[in-house]
Amino acid sequence: MATKEKALEGKKILIVDDEPDVLDTLEEMLPMCQVTKATSFEQARELFETLDFDMAILDIMGVDGYKLLEIANEKKVIAVMLTAHALSPEHTIRSFEGGAAYYVPKDKIVNIPTYLNDILEAKQKGKSLWSRWMERMDSYYGQKFGSDWKDKDKEFWKNFNWYT
Repeated sequence: MATKEKALEGKKILIVDDEPDVLDTLEEMLPMCQVTKATSFEQARELFETLDFDMAILDIMGVDGYKLLEIANEKKVIAVMLTAHALSPEHTIRSFEGGAAYYVPKDKIVNIPTYLNDILEAKQKGKSLWSRWMERMDSYYGQKFGSDWKDKDKEFWKNFNWYT
């Protein structure tokens, strides 16, 4: 078992997405974790109320991911935002400011164990949970949104790595 998988071993993870194939893919990618799946906001809210989780992977669209992020924060559950349709620098900032630990485009889902490990490693070292995000996503965002993708929110991005 790889080191990153050892860090995730036994972690209780709630995955919320209205697409069953996404839930199944994530579950297959995280065999070292105790995965619980939900396909709706209501189902996820009930699970947050009745079970304890270490982390949650929340789709933004279709399941009211930002409201679920608020619940995750209240429950002190580390939340990762996952999206296809809400992929934008603006939603990235909203997720960060809303308390998410990471923002993952669905076409980068194959790397989810690495991203979750980044978060756990940062937490253990007392760093920002987003400490590796820019390193992992900067070139991807540049390809997706153009090399000037940070220009609209220069102050935010200039200060983004303040405590990495």
